[in-house]
Amino acid sequence: MHIARYIMAVGLVGMLVGVGLMSTGPLYAQSSKDAPPSDFRDALRARTEVLQHSPAAQLNAAENPIYTAAPLTVYYATHDFVPVWVTERGPRMRVHSLRNALRRADREGLSPVDYHVEALGAALAELRTEEDPNRRQALLVDLEIQATEAFLLYGMHLLTGRVDPEELTPSWNIQPRRADLVTVLDAIATGQQRVHHALDTLRPDDQGYDALVEALRTYRGYAEEGGWGPIAPGPRLEQGDEHARVAQLRARLAITDAPISDTTNPDSTDASFSEGLHETVVAFQVRHGLTPDGIVGPATLRALNISAEARAEQVRVNLERWRWLPTNLGARHVRVNIAAFELEVIEDAERVLDMRVVVGRAYRQTPVFSDTISYLVLSPYWHVPHSIATRDKLPEFQRDPSLVARQGFQVFDSWSAQAQPLDPLAINWDELSERTFPYRLRQNPGPANALGRVKFMFPNPHNVYLHDTPTRSTFTQAERGFSSGCIRLEHAMELAAYLLSDVPGWDRARIDRSAQGTKETTVVLPERVPVHLLYSTAWAGTDGAVHFRNDVYDRDEAVGRALDSELPLPPSPTRR
Repeated sequence: MHIARYIMAVGLVGMLVGVGLMSTGPLYAQSSKDAPPSDFRDALRARTEVLQHSPAAQLNAAENPIYTAAPLTVYYATHDFVPVWVTERGPRMRVHSLRNALRRADREGLSPVDYHVEALGAALAELRTEEDPNRRQALLVDLEIQATEAFLLYGMHLLTGRVDPEELTPSWNIQPRRADLVTVLDAIATGQQRVHHALDTLRPDDQGYDALVEALRTYRGYAEEGGWGPIAPGPRLEQGDEHARVAQLRARLAITDAPISDTTNPDSTDASFSEGLHETVVAFQVRHGLTPDGIVGPATLRALNISAEARAEQVRVNLERWRWLPTNLGARHVRVNIAAFELEVIEDAERVLDMRVVVGRAYRQTPVFSDTISYLVLSPYWHVPHSIATRDKLPEFQRDPSLVARQGFQVFDSWSAQAQPLDPLAINWDELSERTFPYRLRQNPGPANALGRVKFMFPNPHNVYLHDTPTRSTFTQAERGFSSGCIRLEHAMELAAYLLSDVPGWDRARIDRSAQGTKETTVVLPERVPVHLLYSTAWAGTDGAVHFRNDVYDRDEAVGRALDSELPLPPSPTRR
């Protein structure tokens, strides 16, 4: 866990400066007519100062780690060490509410173990029988710190995720959601808000997230009830078949997909592949990104036989991914789900355009990051990256040098601005290798151009962008990982028309003329449009149904392992 990332997200930077963890001078102090006596607050002050200054004091009195020492000490220092969860007489009811909320953390795909649930329970139990005043005060101080730590830690995880996405995805540059945890904790302390309501304000406020939470409950329920038995291997199944494996198929779909009743043959047996069963299979295939032909072939059979436990884990992983995202991706934005091979344009929370896309191969993965589309290029040149020129095009030209001209390529002697064109037939392609290739390849605009008729630019370190393509057959494939990292669009001209719809002088006729020309034309957008390249293998559709996709880049397991790993202790906070 990286506490600096959380501090930025929860709005504690100014407070760190104010209380001396970054500078000096008090920010503010909260007093209360209900505050405990000064000796109790002195004990709380002493305990937090130990946490603040001693690297060896990352454990509280119950020997449980304190992960949020920096924001925790800040909170008490700016609130005159008035406790939130206890009085000098004993625990408040809100600490019981907090413990109950933490025990339900698994509903969010998080583990209650991370939030000291057992330690809180043990402290509460001991306080019920402890009569020694000094021991009671020590227990109450420890309970106070433990409860605030648990609230801050759980709140941070609800807000920005338990896992740091930058550790798993080096290209990650999406800012986390932000909230002022001090204000939220104040609302609890002053009785303005109940604990569970306060925590709810930190969860992603989105129906899609809520639907995944419900899906996690549902699929865990399937698993607890025994899940479903596998459908036996064998030849493909389709409408009209009569076979014992059809009965297995019916039983499997009856669990997760409401069977569609038969209208043509309501007396069909469990072993007959009826029209209604065909329609149910199609619905299943749509939810899983498979070819919706109603035929149970190898791909559909594999999806049907994935266990309930595995599906629940897939949902848990994607709940965490959702917590990594900001509250607002942009009133108008372009969103690509790499794992689903799909692009959506969202405007005012409504989907206004969607299409299939082709993304990077498993060994040339499309990166996950956010940026803004600043301009588009009609009839673009393709300046071939060196890696693609040497790995893909060079072997082709070595087999047939005439392909250079036939495919519309020009060869330049270098990558400099003064580079000179060369005669491709005068080059001995066979003597070149990836290491010795000195040339720059540029493909002219035209029907064979690999970028098609338009590209959409959001300059980034990965040299990734959206573009058209002359190769249309790949869009018919269920899984479309065929590119070198850039994203090919099924309906690129529709996206161009949408983005230029409010640019004066650029109606569809002019766009089409410019896109079919031989001269490259750049159009700068008057207002940049956010674009998000994301990776989700489970989500809820607009109909509320849960959709699953294959983990084509094998990223789910790493997220799951990180969710289950022990939280590393952050460095002890020190004064500067």
